[in-house]
Amino acid sequence: MTDIIDTLAGIPPGGALDQARRARLQSRENAQLSYDLLLHPQEAGDLPLETRRAVALFVAALHGDAGIQAHYRALLVEVAPDLVPVIEGLSVQGKGVGPFGHYPAGPLSAENSEGVSFTATGVAPPLAAALNHAHFLTLHPRDASPEKLQTLLDAGWTTPAIVTLSQLVAFLAFQLRVIGGLRLAQSVSPAAQPATTH
Repeated sequence: MTDIIDTLAGIPPGGALDQARRARLQSRENAQLSYDLLLHPQEAGDLPLETRRAVALFVAALHGDAGIQAHYRALLVEVAPDLVPVIEGLSVQGKGVGPFGHYPAGPLSAENSEGVSFTATGVAPPLAAALNHAHFLTLHPRDASPEKLQTLLDAGWTTPAIVTLSQLVAFLAFQLRVIGGLRLAQSVSPAAQPATTH
């Protein structure tokens, strides 16, 4: 079975990282299942496939990972190629190095940061709301509030769609962190590579 994390991290079969991931088979399979359900659903339900993939490309682009961005670009091309330049253009407008936002008054308040603001334009209102929410979750998680969800409801989103959208953004953050860690492990540990024969 293809494993998207192994593929995007460039993990060759037979190495220490491959073996380590296989040793935690349930975790590996659950991550792949989440990817399949969120990005390749049999039934998209209240969250259309093109919206899912547009958000995935947007989040990957915000993180600045060219390889993962290329993967999600290809997925969006399959269902809505005209959206690709729009989404990538919006990601340039929204890019920043977070997390931003404000903590409750206390010792952590010294780390408060306004960061970059973002409002999606040039796309349909439901997709704009999705991109705004994805940007908020990715770069401004400290500023969570009921009002943020109300914005989606006001744009016509259903509660199940909001839940799925939030799950998608959370999965992408997880996937990006795991892939980054695996790439780093490969770069510093020769043991992560498969043995070669001469």
